[in-house]
Amino acid sequence: MKRFGICVFTGVVLCVLSSTAYAVPAVVKYVVDGDTFSAGVKLQDDTMVSVRVRLRNVDTPELHGECVDEIVAANVAKNRLAELLPVDSVVELENIKDDKYLGRIDANVKDSHGHDVGRVLIREKLGRPYSGGKRRSWCEQKI
Repeated sequence: MKRFGICVFTGVVLCVLSSTAYAVPAVVKYVVDGDTFSAGVKLQDDTMVSVRVRLRNVDTPELHGECVDEIVAANVAKNRLAELLPVDSVVELENIKDDKYLGRIDANVKDSHGHDVGRVLIREKLGRPYSGGKRRSWCEQKI
């Protein structure tokens, strides 16, 4: 079983994980963009902490994109993620890893119906599969 722990040092959230998987419940607080949201997670001592969660398996366009088409697509993806993850809904976080940004984690996220949210966004063509590494531009390459 995976152990999920969060340590808070002067307002910075760090995640401590072990090796096998199980789902960690979290309560959605707000959506940041098409592949990131803020959630509350209850610690073993019943303390609630907030953490930003990035969907591990999907890349969506950036709100501060390189072209108008990317910015429009980013807002569509953000609005759809807000529909899939309503405020105060409970989601399940799986395969949790530390993110490159301090205080943010990467996780596969299942909604209240058990659907993988990243896969929903990919299926609806609002994002593309992502498994790490450098992200590609959403804008047409100029020659």
